[in-house]
Amino acid sequence: MKSPIYLDYNATTPHDPEVIDAIKPFLTDHFGNPSSSHWYGTQTRNAVDKARGQVASLLKCFQDEVVFTSGGTEANNYAIKGIAFGHRNKGNHVITCQIEHPAVIEVCKFLEEHGFKVSYLPVDPFGMVKVSDVEKSITPKTILITIMHANNEVGTIQPVEKISEVARRRGIVFHTDAAQSVGKIPVDVNKMGVDLLSVAGHKLYAPKGVGALYVRQGICLHKLLHGAGHENGRRPGTENVLEIVGLGKACEIASRDLVKNADHMRQMRDRLFLGLKESVGDIQLNGHPDERLPNTANLSFRNVNAADLIARIGNNVAVSAGSACHSCDQISISPVLQAMNVPLDWAIGTIRFSVGKFTTATEIDHAVRIVSEAVTSKRNEW
Repeated sequence: MKSPIYLDYNATTPHDPEVIDAIKPFLTDHFGNPSSSHWYGTQTRNAVDKARGQVASLLKCFQDEVVFTSGGTEANNYAIKGIAFGHRNKGNHVITCQIEHPAVIEVCKFLEEHGFKVSYLPVDPFGMVKVSDVEKSITPKTILITIMHANNEVGTIQPVEKISEVARRRGIVFHTDAAQSVGKIPVDVNKMGVDLLSVAGHKLYAPKGVGALYVRQGICLHKLLHGAGHENGRRPGTENVLEIVGLGKACEIASRDLVKNADHMRQMRDRLFLGLKESVGDIQLNGHPDERLPNTANLSFRNVNAADLIARIGNNVAVSAGSACHSCDQISISPVLQAMNVPLDWAIGTIRFSVGKFTTATEIDHAVRIVSEAVTSKRNEW
């Protein structure tokens, strides 16, 4: 059986062949513990240091500002809980928004159970946070603002630079979840003005189970885990060397090919959207038309149920109804679409298409044909 066309890159990415090649020696020859002082430890310690430099180069930060984690979820937990519990003597108020990933929303709900107050800001119909809403929500007890860089479902890019100006002016720590943006658009922590930034390896062609947290110099975090003094005392546990190597290589590739890959993804995304719009009509794009990730097209098909559509095309085209992290065996209206006030008759037929650097024009054209036929068929049944 031929594999389905993969258009779910926001859920996860395949491993880049260069990443696989970089990892291989650490599956065989270089197995040492980076904390060991002998030759075997030196090889892996040097590899971890190199990877840290590769991540830092992509983010435009210092190497000692990069902390390796088990993924974006841990990075978000460490950033948010680390500031909340570490700065509790200064205040107990956190600001976030309604369309954050569960790795942020659920952490904020946890904080509420422990005496913190959280403001969940609304978004406009494009899924964008208003900077004025951020400013209005600040209180004397606000210690953290956490707003994602780009939304995982609709791709809308938030005005993080303007939000960071507000945070800096008021002396508030600012964190952004950049899991979806790193490797797709420029992510320069200094231009963005963020204090903390989360990275997920498997969103940029590295393995699952590895990520990183950028921590600006001078920012102190309450420990999330306790143990030995790895990662300069900030994240205990023997380093996951082979996956850290993979993340480092993926960041090197992302930095090298960023413009080329973004242009290619934008062409594939727009080819898909225009092809479907011409073929089926009655289609709505969710998210900002311009300030959006170059690879993401969140599309609503009127008079079609997303679950039925995915079942119809699943053996031929791999897509998601909203976020793969939110949906398993059933489809419900995404909280993101609800926050954007997408009408129910549109929201129920929403599919997230996300292309990648390996997506081809031939795949897009085949996908357009398959999806169009399925949509037309379901509408005729209706």
